[in-house]
Amino acid sequence: MFSKGRLRIISVLLALIVVSGMAGCTSEANNPEAGEKVLRLALSGEPPSLDPAKAFDEDSLDLVNNLFEGLMRLDERHQPKPAAAEDVKVSEDGLTYTFTLRQAKWSNGEPVTAHDFEFAWKRVLDPETAAEPAFLLYFIEGAEAFNTGKGSADQVGVKALDDRTLEVKLARPTPAFLQLTAYPTYFPVPKKEVEKNPDLFHEASTLVSNGAFKLAEWKHDSHLKFIRNEHYRDKEGVKPDGIHFSVISDSKTVYSLFKTRKLDVVGKGAIPSDLLEEMVKNNEVKLSEGNGLAFFRFNVEKEPFTHPKIRKAFALAVDRRLIVDRVLGGVEIPAYGYVAPSVPGDFRNKGGNLIEDGNIEEAKRLLQEGMKEKGWNKLPEVTLMYSNATDKNKKVAEAVQEMIRKNLGVEIVLQAKERKVHLADQKNKNFIMTTSSFLADYNDAYNYLESFQTDHSMNRTNWSNARYDELLKKAAAEPDIAKRDEYLREAEKILFEEMPIFPLYFYTSAVIEQPGVKGILRHPVGPSDYTKAEK
Repeated sequence: MFSKGRLRIISVLLALIVVSGMAGCTSEANNPEAGEKVLRLALSGEPPSLDPAKAFDEDSLDLVNNLFEGLMRLDERHQPKPAAAEDVKVSEDGLTYTFTLRQAKWSNGEPVTAHDFEFAWKRVLDPETAAEPAFLLYFIEGAEAFNTGKGSADQVGVKALDDRTLEVKLARPTPAFLQLTAYPTYFPVPKKEVEKNPDLFHEASTLVSNGAFKLAEWKHDSHLKFIRNEHYRDKEGVKPDGIHFSVISDSKTVYSLFKTRKLDVVGKGAIPSDLLEEMVKNNEVKLSEGNGLAFFRFNVEKEPFTHPKIRKAFALAVDRRLIVDRVLGGVEIPAYGYVAPSVPGDFRNKGGNLIEDGNIEEAKRLLQEGMKEKGWNKLPEVTLMYSNATDKNKKVAEAVQEMIRKNLGVEIVLQAKERKVHLADQKNKNFIMTTSSFLADYNDAYNYLESFQTDHSMNRTNWSNARYDELLKKAAAEPDIAKRDEYLREAEKILFEEMPIFPLYFYTSAVIEQPGVKGILRHPVGPSDYTKAEK
């Protein structure tokens, strides 16, 4: 037997071996040239895409947001301000936007033109592109028809009047439209380069961007190296010399690298859960308002979740507050609705709580009723798929597994998947029950609820409800905000009556930073901006 002291020595040695091994794997990304002011960050896995049309996960959005720039960019107050555009005029009816572009260049020195924007937006909508976030452009006249194969690109209300003038015609008044143009899906791509090489976004040697940084190196599954874009319109205002992103899937390794000062910033997912609460109390963690939520999807076409009572039983058997307090260190917000409290107005307060914590008796009753109505004496096997990108994901999945076992007597089989596989299986509906997450693209209740319309690309549950679809359609066309919110609140109630999903917690933003790191702009909704970061 080893003594406690000797065990501690062995543990420390093992930790050092892991850290030194990891540092060796990422040495190129973590050791900038002497004198360089380089921000060192970590990604939880290989980014799925650096194509603005296809970036739709947290890591890819962060990367694309700092490589490219849209017509607008969010400022310190999280409001859209002119970026690639220097001016915008809006018609009295709120349907026509005319943008005047600045004189700017791509990272290859070629001019950025209005034709690049027109090409980029229509490329997102082109069904051949298969861009998941294409629905974010549906506010534009003719956009949805083109994307769904019922119209043509020529009918889309986006037109370059000349090299520096872009005219956009909307299908309906959209108060959040300028905010949307600051989102990566609305970013331009270099028309000439994409036409020559549609795969240019896959390698550092071919990627061309118009943002504050350009991609200098991309060693797949290892690291990405950003350097200042010498052709950027405001290159003098960019503070870091570069950013080095290390791809590290193991959250314990991420935290170890931070503790040994090899990473400058890490998110809460990398902080050991047993330390997080105390670190928050000691103000070691920087907390800010987040957006979106963690939730679970059911595949309503796979047993046993073909019955809404069984879905609801599982949702009621989970204690959100307990998971937030004991697994997540108390830094998240238990979710009793799907729309976040952070949306403007009083939507969440007026909507109230739509689900209870750990209502065990009701959960048992619904399970028994559902099984009886299905003619089952035994529940078909339940598997819960989750991403193994962070240790936190595993702990949450295990907590839910234990709650369902204890409260319903149902054994759940856990399926750990690599992040890319997890996302692909969700998209292909290759699951029975799965952990999920949603990050708002713009801060509006509609953005939270639109994903569950019939055949929506983000639905991924096989669920469909005609009344829900009708309410979302009415909300989209309703200019009166109070009436619009009524439609959306009614739709949210339907979502909880039929329970194709159930919420777990709303996100907050929590990071730890090395002393001296400052200037990172984090938005409640949207990816981070590193252009003013200092260390």
